Amino acid sequence: MSHSPIGIFDSGIGGTSIFKEIATLLPHEDIIYLADSKYAPYGNKSKEDILKLSIKNTELLLEKGCKLIVVACNTATTNAIDYLRENYDVPFIGIEPAIKPASLNSKTKAIGILATKGTLSSALFHKTMNLYNEGVTVVERVGEGLVPLIEDGDLESETLQSLLQTYMQPMIKANIDYLVLGCTHYPYLVPMLKKMLPEDITIIDSGLAVARQTKAILESHNLLNNSKSTPKIEFFTNINPEVLQSFVNKDYEVSYSDF
Repeated sequence: MSHSPIGIFDSGIGGTSIFKEIATLLPHEDIIYLADSKYAPYGNKSKEDILKLSIKNTELLLEKGCKLIVVACNTATTNAIDYLRENYDVPFIGIEPAIKPASLNSKTKAIGILATKGTLSSALFHKTMNLYNEGVTVVERVGEGLVPLIEDGDLESETLQSLLQTYMQPMIKANIDYLVLGCTHYPYLVPMLKKMLPEDITIIDSGLAVARQTKAILESHNLLNNSKSTPKIEFFTNINPEVLQSFVNKDYEVSYSDF
């Protein structure tokens, strides 16, 4: 199975930020990416609906022969990954907000977390928070409305900028020195965030850590593809493929699929 593909799914294009890290670290691995944009965002859905969507995506990737699945969505990870690990035989890699490094490295003892409602209200998020937030002020903000705007592909719109300003002001006021991006869509906001945040605020996401964990799990399960062949990269989306194509290399194949 070492030559089988890695599967990645997200509620849309956000997980492409994770894909890019994995593809860079593991340049010979075949990868299949599912952008479930028809049902984005996951963040405002019930736990039951998030679980159903995660099962649907998992089973589609397994039908395509994937050897490992990356749940490239914070909301799906926090609400569904325990079930997926218990009910399917392949390894799963999840995405969690990088609370630990932010809390441990903060000098002002104040950090900001921008995430979806589904992530911030989950049991897994609160468990992680309780482990690392002692003595640290945490300013949480639900990024309401951000995912649909990113899914539209316009990363410089005035509406997007206005929303971000609203979410960032309480964090700036609280003197945070770390901003944790708790949604895989949000790394695409970094250029805009850097323009509006003080230079001493460090922005962190989980992308590189997820790629490293993916490599480690492949190695430990003897699933790493050690060939030097050119990988086959496939993207599937259940809405207009042009939007997804605009976020990835133009040489990658992006196909429509009604899933």
